Amino acid sequence: MNDPKKNNPPAEALLEISGVSKSFGGVHAVRAVSFSLMPATITGLIGPNGAGKTTLFNLITSVFPVDSGTILFRGESTHKNRINALVKKGIARTFQNVELFESMTVLENILVGQHTRTRCGMLESMLRLPRTRREERATRQKAGELLEFVGLSDAAEKKCSDLPFGWQRLLELARALAAQPKLLLLDEPAAGLNIVETAGLGELIRKIQATGVTILLVEHDMSLTMGVSGNIVVLDQGTKIAEGPPREIQANEAVIQAYLGRNRKNGQTRG
Repeated sequence: MNDPKKNNPPAEALLEISGVSKSFGGVHAVRAVSFSLMPATITGLIGPNGAGKTTLFNLITSVFPVDSGTILFRGESTHKNRINALVKKGIARTFQNVELFESMTVLENILVGQHTRTRCGMLESMLRLPRTRREERATRQKAGELLEFVGLSDAAEKKCSDLPFGWQRLLELARALAAQPKLLLLDEPAAGLNIVETAGLGELIRKIQATGVTILLVEHDMSLTMGVSGNIVVLDQGTKIAEGPPREIQANEAVIQAYLGRNRKNGQTRG
């Protein structure tokens, strides 16, 4: 009788972080952190302020080199890749502060986000060769589809500086998706959003996952994080202190202590 496990081998991790550490001077921002992301999953990365979450994002995207440990994306090390090379390989991110080209229209911002997926060079574009025109039509069609996906179709020709803040967040997400990522890093995407906008963002994150994109989410809104994440990784002072499903993390004593900062012996808070 055949073993079903042999017929269906387990999926390989899309991202593997093993023993990663990073220091700045004498400050240990990340200490021997390890975890993996499986394809088409949502993982929440949480922890108090200064826990090392954004530093870890910057290590994954090669903004900073790691001091020790390894980061593998689709089985290959990210260490010697520049940021634009990692985007081409399939890693995209958003930022805590919205970073858009304010003088451009909404559509133009998406077209810029697609540049890593276009093939025609500058000379071909200047000569307006048939292949260039076909590619331009295709990229504009794809940009329109992305705007429809995030709900901004009617704002395509508006300057992004004229958009309400919540719409700017959606545009930043659409621009990240324009790079056709396999892995999307979201750094506090709900910052500045109201309750209704945050709920809509949660639905959009699930829609993105449903397309096969793997998501690593840093977010202070715990309702959003716990609601969309299948797995949670918790950092405190650069160290991973817990990992597991949301319900397990919510009941984890080490996590509660990290967030409340309680001293069991005297009942005082760390501040």
